[in-house]
Amino acid sequence: MIHGATDELVTIRDWLRWAVSRFDEAGLHYGHGTDNAWDEAVWIVLATLHLPRDTLEPFLDARLTSSERQTLLERLQQRVVHRLPAAYLLNEAWLGDFRFHVDPRVIVPRSYFAELLEDGFAPWIEAPEAVVSALDLCTGSGCLAIVMAHAFPNAIVDAIDISAQALDVARHNIAAYGLENRVRAIESDLFAKARGRRYELIICNPPYVTAEAMDALPIEYRHEPALALAAGADGLDVVRRILAQAHKHLKPGGVIAIEVGHNQDLVTEAFPDLPAVWLDTANAEGKVFVLTREDFPA
Repeated sequence: MIHGATDELVTIRDWLRWAVSRFDEAGLHYGHGTDNAWDEAVWIVLATLHLPRDTLEPFLDARLTSSERQTLLERLQQRVVHRLPAAYLLNEAWLGDFRFHVDPRVIVPRSYFAELLEDGFAPWIEAPEAVVSALDLCTGSGCLAIVMAHAFPNAIVDAIDISAQALDVARHNIAAYGLENRVRAIESDLFAKARGRRYELIICNPPYVTAEAMDALPIEYRHEPALALAAGADGLDVVRRILAQAHKHLKPGGVIAIEVGHNQDLVTEAFPDLPAVWLDTANAEGKVFVLTREDFPA
């Protein structure tokens, strides 16, 4: 990048055009909140200038101060040269209308559960207000636990993760939403610290990346903690452990839902007798499967 850009690029429109050109030239990879160069550039520019993320048009021809141009250039350099995900550069990620702090201690939130929870996880949960105990297993930044607390207003939500560093981020987000009395961050290897606890709903977005896929990850994803991604040769090491224990932590009629990305075929092959129901969302098919407590062997 050329530092002369801070003199030649004057307006937001200038910077957006220039950023898209540099992103395309560098062959960046997306998937941490956007899926293309334009949306990525808009997000970085608006966030860096402390402007509303959903309001671009009125500001396109606004001129930047010299200090703003320097800050923006440095941030765009980090994105292109070091391939840092935009979410880490900005220390923010979004699930729907929910904003979360993120940094390299946690993976960048991206989950189909956010959409599924918009209507209280219907039809699997008939009465969201009747849910009093829920669990977000492998919580990471705590994002889904916080969304669950909003979806189920009377629930105490446990947010479990094996990583103490991830839970520090989760606690920050929990406090930012004023949910310290309803969302409990618990350091635990899956259900180890949940003995005796039973839930109406457990959701889990566990590590599920196969060994082959880990070897092929773009640079952007290699900035994320491998502990939250890698799950053995077939990506199911953690899922196997969850399924072996889940029935002990579900109330009668309770539901567990597990996200496995593109691994539906691997799950079906590994568990041919599992009566899993695969869910679709507006943006994807068959990324999450659901089981009830009664689906597990007695």
